[in-house]
Amino acid sequence: EPVTYTARDGVEIPAYLTIPHGVEAEDLSAVVLPHGGPWGRDTWGYSGMIQFLANRGYAVLQPNFRGSTGYGKEFLNLGNMEWGTGDMQHDVSDGVRWLIDEGIARRDKVAIMGGSYGGYATLAGLAFTPDLYAAGVDIFGPSNIVTLLNSIPPYWKPIQAIFGVRVGDLDDPADVERLEAQSPLNAAEAITAPLLVIQGANDPRVKKRESDQIVVTLRDLGREVEYMVAPDEGHGFANEDNSLAMFAKIEEFLAAHLGGRYQPDVEPEIEERLATMMVDVDTLTLQEVAAAPAGETITAFDGGDVETASLTYQQTIETQGQTIEVTANRSIAETTLDGTAAFLIVDSAESPMGAASDSTWVDAATMVPLKRVIHQGPATVELVFAGTEVSGKIQAGPQTMPLEASSESTIFVKGGALEVSLGSLEMEPGEVATIHLFDPLGGAVKAYRLEAAAAETVETPAGSFQAVRYELTATDGEGASTVWVAPDTGRAVKMTERLPAMMGGGTATAELAAGD
Repeated sequence: EPVTYTARDGVEIPAYLTIPHGVEAEDLSAVVLPHGGPWGRDTWGYSGMIQFLANRGYAVLQPNFRGSTGYGKEFLNLGNMEWGTGDMQHDVSDGVRWLIDEGIARRDKVAIMGGSYGGYATLAGLAFTPDLYAAGVDIFGPSNIVTLLNSIPPYWKPIQAIFGVRVGDLDDPADVERLEAQSPLNAAEAITAPLLVIQGANDPRVKKRESDQIVVTLRDLGREVEYMVAPDEGHGFANEDNSLAMFAKIEEFLAAHLGGRYQPDVEPEIEERLATMMVDVDTLTLQEVAAAPAGETITAFDGGDVETASLTYQQTIETQGQTIEVTANRSIAETTLDGTAAFLIVDSAESPMGAASDSTWVDAATMVPLKRVIHQGPATVELVFAGTEVSGKIQAGPQTMPLEASSESTIFVKGGALEVSLGSLEMEPGEVATIHLFDPLGGAVKAYRLEAAAAETVETPAGSFQAVRYELTATDGEGASTVWVAPDTGRAVKMTERLPAMMGGGTATAELAAGD
């Protein structure tokens, strides 16, 4: 039912209250469920999650705190920069106190749970008002606002502007100081209630590290923390078995700390999935950000060693529990671009996701990129390179997103152009270099560590090859791939890549199948 309560400063806060069927609204265990966004709202109507919690015996409060949409611009703007220690969180806390003062909820049996921003509000509630809650369930919530804002892709300029107004400006030292104070990770010592953290390994919005760091911190503080990670999920669970396993764990966790009902017996496949998703927090370690690589920075390759060719690769993509087989073609041709001798390297493929092509023009002498055009379904990426600068756009239907980046060194690109260029290298085993690569999806140039390994035997559909292995690792820890190159032909005979979270995560492998 719709309810309102008065916040500490007199503002009326709208909310929805659900009471278990056939039970009086008094002296109940309760769950407060702040919504995600945070620029959204809960609405009146059926919700499976709410009914599930009510069925297990909990009163459920859904507060539309300041900053929620649907109540006018003034109410929305009241949430600006009010995360964590501010009015947005106070509204949630005041809702809990209202439940207690009204006699609806037991003072010692209230939990907080939410996803995305609601997960952040869960962590903030436990950190900044630890006496209010008996337990918390954080579902892919950020633990540090500064690292969250730093993870926003550079080309999301409109979103960056919104975050600057509504959350904080990372270029303003005063804002950064406030954001650090509003980050639950920095107040983790105050968290005493048991916490269940749930995360998708491939979440492109709230990176897994956001959850890893709060879990490791609480573990090291000796707090009670449990951790569930779905290896094939992103920002929200799409797989039914994963969702069922998640709710099985949530009801068990809440029953242990609030005393509600839970179903101890689940289907064997769900029980097995749950077991694989639970992380042993005692063995969890934070992934270290890779150290800046040693060795020289690559500014050019030797295009004189590159030969024209027509190649076929067999690709296997494993993502979100699916395996996709794709045949890909690569052509390397001599051409000119604006009067400059060039190679045109084209990768093309047909897959269940539609036709795709990636065309890159590179300087014939240095293999430095000049132009790149990518077609994938309705989206087109167009890029123009000028040494240490790149500009262009992503066109998807009527929407256009500009791209622009610069680097301290020559910019190269991942994909076919780089794999062809690696064939001209003569690095010794163990030798390390730095290369700067532009990522259209991330909208930024990143430094990668390039390391050569000794030649090894590689079996592919095209035959057996002695190939040098090159390991590419992003210095920020976000991105890794391996390319095997046969030095006698300069051909890339096998490639593996860890897919980025925004593509659903997983791995892609390509093996040479045929070529002239």
